[in-house]
Amino acid sequence: MGLTGLDIYKQLPKKNCGECGPPTCLAFAMALAAGKAELSACPYVSEEAKENLAAAAAPPIRLVKIGTGDEVVEVGDETVIFRHEKTFFHPTGIAIRVSDAEDVEAKLAKIKDLVLERVGQVYEVDLVAVSADSGDPGKFAAAVEKVAQGTDLALMLIGGVEEIRAALDIVADRKPLLYAADAENYEEMTNLAKEKGCPLVVKGTGLDDLAELVKKVEGLGHKELVLDSGNRELSRVLADLTQIRRLAIKKRFRPFGYPTVAFTTKDDPKREVVEASVFVAKYAGIVVLKACEREHLLPLLSWRQNLYTDPQKPIQVESKLYEVGNVNADSPVYVTTNFSLTYFTVEGEVEASKVPAYIIPVNTDGTSVLTAWAAGKFEAEHIAEMLEKTGVAEKVSHRDVIIPGYVAVLSGKLKEVSGWNVIVGPREAAGIPAFVRERYGGR
Repeated sequence: MGLTGLDIYKQLPKKNCGECGPPTCLAFAMALAAGKAELSACPYVSEEAKENLAAAAAPPIRLVKIGTGDEVVEVGDETVIFRHEKTFFHPTGIAIRVSDAEDVEAKLAKIKDLVLERVGQVYEVDLVAVSADSGDPGKFAAAVEKVAQGTDLALMLIGGVEEIRAALDIVADRKPLLYAADAENYEEMTNLAKEKGCPLVVKGTGLDDLAELVKKVEGLGHKELVLDSGNRELSRVLADLTQIRRLAIKKRFRPFGYPTVAFTTKDDPKREVVEASVFVAKYAGIVVLKACEREHLLPLLSWRQNLYTDPQKPIQVESKLYEVGNVNADSPVYVTTNFSLTYFTVEGEVEASKVPAYIIPVNTDGTSVLTAWAAGKFEAEHIAEMLEKTGVAEKVSHRDVIIPGYVAVLSGKLKEVSGWNVIVGPREAAGIPAFVRERYGGR
């Protein structure tokens, strides 16, 4: 268990200067003990105190980096149990498993095609996990070499000591995640991970065994670790992941202060993705699965993106002039908010209407139309300012602007402050195609 707030307070300078943020040293000590402040925020703390308080100042879950260059995957460094308490920071790494006993190149081609887009967000997997199922270190090394040559994604190597040693001769510079150190091989695996500077998975046979094994690996001088409780039954894995997270954050139990990895077990891809979704939510740092079809991965990646969005900061698009289709001087001009889901819903329906148009999303801090209007963020003055700022008047020969039907009340004021003719559009974006047919016909 970590130090208490009073333990920390005794080692602070007690200046009560407030330069760290909290008004007093005691308040700062309490925040530090709760993982809500960093020791570096205090400009007067002594070097001796820094050394003594290192454990308390460290994040409850260590940040571990896998890979190199632009494809580094960062996992861990989380500080809360529930994202509404603050936010989640490092999205679960999605690893697609490739066996050295299958057609590696065919599987890799599917993985490389897994770049998906939804509401302006680009989704892709993070790691390729190559597993030594053939029992042949040479064949495993050859499979790893094919994967390394075929993708820049971070790598995970799954196998015994000899298989991983053979593969590291090829990809050690890629800093792959090594799986796994267990009670039988932890000394060899730890020394190998240390020698090559690679992160290492520690695999137990339950939480008690895992904690003891982590201490042994730490004792050998390696702390770039990822944890696997060893269980595979869904309910047991869920319980283990939750316990590890709670003990690390609430109790500051240092052996569990590392990110975790979970493996799916279902053969049906749909069931496998449901299983993976549970692990993403509670609280895997990495999920390894076999499914690699676009239609299976998009729901999982969308779920991950939603979970790791700051709940206090909605997804937004840039507030500027957007062109949909081959616009011209007669193209309609739509106004909406910059909440990502609202904007892309409107954009999709404008595309469906087959009439090219301009869309201006007003900056409402990422809130929807009615929410923004109720908060005073989607007012006539704001819309008029955006019409002027975007220069859309220079691109069209008319002065018609279409506003959402839910804020028809703004039409009079907007006409007064902007000089534009205000057209009240449909309440729902789904009504845009019918609205366009009725107003613009086949133009």
